[in-house]
Amino acid sequence: MAEERLVENFHSETAAARRIPESLVLWDETLRDGEQMPGVHFSPEEKLRIAELLSEIGVGVINAGIPVVSAEEAEAVHRVAHAGLSAKILAAARTVPADVDAVIRSGATHIAIFVAASHVHLKYKLRMSQAEVHAAALVTVRQAKDAGLHVAFVTEDTVRAPFDFVERLYRDVQDAGADRLVVADTVGIMTPLTFRWYLEEFEKRVHPKDLSVHCHNDFGLATANTLTAVECGARAPQVCVNGLGERAGNASLEEVVLCLESLYGSSTGIRTDRIHELSRLVEETAGVPIAANKALVGYNAFSHEAGIHTHGILAHTLTYEPLQPEVVGRRRQMILGKHTGKSAIVEKLKERGLTATDPLLLELLGRVKHDTEVRSKVDLRRFLHEYRALFERPGLSDDEFWTMVEAVGIRPGKS
Repeated sequence: MAEERLVENFHSETAAARRIPESLVLWDETLRDGEQMPGVHFSPEEKLRIAELLSEIGVGVINAGIPVVSAEEAEAVHRVAHAGLSAKILAAARTVPADVDAVIRSGATHIAIFVAASHVHLKYKLRMSQAEVHAAALVTVRQAKDAGLHVAFVTEDTVRAPFDFVERLYRDVQDAGADRLVVADTVGIMTPLTFRWYLEEFEKRVHPKDLSVHCHNDFGLATANTLTAVECGARAPQVCVNGLGERAGNASLEEVVLCLESLYGSSTGIRTDRIHELSRLVEETAGVPIAANKALVGYNAFSHEAGIHTHGILAHTLTYEPLQPEVVGRRRQMILGKHTGKSAIVEKLKERGLTATDPLLLELLGRVKHDTEVRSKVDLRRFLHEYRALFERPGLSDDEFWTMVEAVGIRPGKS
């Protein structure tokens, strides 16, 4: 009871010291930004299957994709939008009227209209002026609102754009009808302290009615920055299952949810006991293995080998686990290996109702350690070589590409 009271007090003090919104809306980007991870492709059927599970566990908004990308993508978004899911289905569009029309045709009720804002993006990618970006944003936001869509407005690379331009652009699109404003740390350069300053300044200048953030993980700070944003009042944090996404990925759904639930004491409305199921589905569908040491859903997240750790866990699980594995649909594992202690052997023998004297236990323990230390790593190295071959150069191989070039009839001297 003392431990429970301590946790409750910690949560109440945490909530009082921060401005965490009471009604959080998890915005999942797995089917859009997650699919933009090199080598990942979801078929319409796969997108629907993932969307169904996301909706079942309580995700509030699902970005189903960008329907103007291809006929297959348009079909996928249409299927998800018409599946009768409880989650709100969103589709994304550039500040291009044809893109917005594609979202309208898809049947999605929500739209995320995006355009770049930083100097480097405007000069080298879009080749547009701030005035042109501003005008295109207003036109498409009004177009989407006239069609009855819930509109989120996003700027790529928000945090590296001139703040006066950001302020003017966001204030005007909100006045034009945008329902939700999204601040994006597109290349993951924010730190929690810097992001706190930025979002507080954004609040003072723009006065967003509803705020979302989109954080990338280039420096491993996506989850920390997303939590900082929630502390600053962001109601709709964006996440990806297993942290999928461009380059180093996005803020991880499982990390953000469990931090909010377990460390902050804030309800996300997510059925956390199905997070492992969701993680495995996305792992298999995306074809991207989960890292063994990935927080919460990694294969070793609730595994123990070292003797001092297993002894502690057997005495009380809180010694080396911050939460029970069942909270995320996992099971605890005691691994037998080089670092195993006698307590783990005793516990393992209990599975078959066996007991042993100390001399026998020590002999058995010695054999476990020895067999682990001399075990061949040939199979492991073979797996790593195959893994590298797949993920260092995902997508089409050079041979496949040049075969396509020949097939379409591109020849030297021809254009």
